[in-house]
Amino acid sequence: MNILLVAATKLELKNVTSFFHFKEDSSSFSTEGINVEILFTGVGMVATAFALGQKLANNKYDLAINAGIAGSFKPQFNLGDVVWVKEDIFAELGAENDSQFLSIDDLGFGKAATLPNIDKENKLITKWLDSLKPVNAITVNKVSGNFKNIQKTIHRLNPDIETMEGAAFYYACQQSQTPCVQVRGISNFIEKRNTDNWDVRTAVSGVNASLIRFFKSFAK
Repeated sequence: MNILLVAATKLELKNVTSFFHFKEDSSSFSTEGINVEILFTGVGMVATAFALGQKLANNKYDLAINAGIAGSFKPQFNLGDVVWVKEDIFAELGAENDSQFLSIDDLGFGKAATLPNIDKENKLITKWLDSLKPVNAITVNKVSGNFKNIQKTIHRLNPDIETMEGAAFYYACQQSQTPCVQVRGISNFIEKRNTDNWDVRTAVSGVNASLIRFFKSFAK
């Protein structure tokens, strides 16, 4: 099975690359039953879309996984919780009509929502996702940190988490008909920006541990 593992930064996959003795000059590693190619895209939708467009134009994969950290809008999650994204929305794609926001759907130019494409016949994949919490996500260019804007976002979309890449990843995979899923570790809560309250290390450890368990499951 050929898997493309996608992350914005090297930090977000540091435990996986260390565990499997990843060498950057080879860009991939193999364990029993699978070959995993790693793609670091850079932060944000544009970088992600460009890197994936290049990669998926010339290569086919049985599964693409987007992994990294995320901020949570919901207090029921804990820092370090690992979630998988059942829907991701381009939250800022649209137009302002005075105080009203018109989505790309409202304008008639496309769809803001993007979805995973999962092989439900693959028991290893479904078992892995069953062990994680499903969430609805938004993808943003600007990380939320203003109370009034946060409340507007919650009222309009009621998301569980936000990232800066997820919907672009799903969109690129949809366009190339690549099976895909997004998993994230919760690093912070969406509030007035205060990085002292963030726990990136625990979030990275959590999502990396989940990925390692999934990759090792192919050897059983």
